[in-house]
Amino acid sequence: MSTAHRPRKSHAPDCDLRAPDDHPATCAGHEQVVLVALDNTERRLCPGHAAAVWLTDPTYRFSAKTRPETIAAVMGYAFGPGNGGRR
Repeated sequence: MSTAHRPRKSHAPDCDLRAPDDHPATCAGHEQVVLVALDNTERRLCPGHAAAVWLTDPTYRFSAKTRPETIAAVMGYAFGPGNGGRR
């Protein structure tokens, strides 16, 4: 039996667009978004970067690995909080 405790504090996801030395991090949101390109390659992004990538290249689609609440957060970053995103 182990007495090790897992930290309760959630950390920002590893975002494909985040540089390792970002201080403060440029990522927005804590959820992990998985976008899939036409060649089926996956990109793992924070909701803020996913919104920018999705708006720039609409051929990307959301993976089934992405939770519906996280997709709603991406739409909030893409179109503003009054259009179904976070408030």
